[in-house]
Amino acid sequence: MEKKYRAGLIGVGSIAHIAHLPILAARNDVEMAGAFAEHIGSVQLTQKSYAIQHAVHNMDELLSLGLDCAFVLSPKTVHAEQVIRLLEAGVDVFCEKPMGMTLKEAYDMADASARTSRKLMIAFNRRYAPVYRKAKEIYGQISPDVLIAQKNRPASEYRATLENAIHMVDILRYFCGECIKVGACSKFTDPLYETLTTAQLQFENGSVAMLVANRASGQWVETLEMHGHNKSVLVNCPDSITVTDAEQSHTTSMTPLAYGWAKVIDKMGFTQEVDHFFDCLAHDKEPLTNGADAYKTQELMHRILTAAGLPGLE
Repeated sequence: MEKKYRAGLIGVGSIAHIAHLPILAARNDVEMAGAFAEHIGSVQLTQKSYAIQHAVHNMDELLSLGLDCAFVLSPKTVHAEQVIRLLEAGVDVFCEKPMGMTLKEAYDMADASARTSRKLMIAFNRRYAPVYRKAKEIYGQISPDVLIAQKNRPASEYRATLENAIHMVDILRYFCGECIKVGACSKFTDPLYETLTTAQLQFENGSVAMLVANRASGQWVETLEMHGHNKSVLVNCPDSITVTDAEQSHTTSMTPLAYGWAKVIDKMGFTQEVDHFFDCLAHDKEPLTNGADAYKTQELMHRILTAAGLPGLE
């Protein structure tokens, strides 16, 4: 008989409704044992659409439900305390990015995972998105010589680069490994609500990357352009990837996924990252984006922010 994982949820905001609730609801091996949020009314309202067994008031009540795993979908300001409590209670954790607000919080989360031998996976969904996976397959074990990563969108927000561009910082590490040199610039009136951040990154393997993160653009734009080894690759996330060499240029569209019925959660890698999490639980494997690896992304983001003249993650 297939094991049923009893999952707890913390937070039922936009990312829960856009991605994780429908993904978990569609799985035959998961039952949503309970959830809590800042306002219990939000959970009770969510129960009308999803089979969440219990709306609870706090962590103690959630842990009393006998959880196998938990999905921490709460604001980044409370990730650390919630994740560490869950890990120390023997619960494997899937946590939305970024890990936390400081390097110490991120370190303590990764350390708690190691101390308790419980799994911690950070939700860097781009690593699991089909367009980025295909680009990774094209380059294989080698890295591009030069990469240009852009993640632009209208309107700033609190710690905008940390909140949003961290996806691209993690993708650059995914393709290139560890960074040895950082140069960066930013534009802001309020340094906690920056308008843009740009960075040039040099990696141990010799790759060089440019990061562009603008928060006053006309529309949401996410691209990754890569050159090297006599080929060029352009990822237009989440819809297409174009590969060009000396003989041809070929574009693969994600439209045919699921016979044309692919949803954004599939094209952006949300479904695949949750699949990966449960596969790691079932086969006792370390997640690709585990706590120790995600800490390295957090640390690189700290270096970018401070080089750009923005508040770091001390």
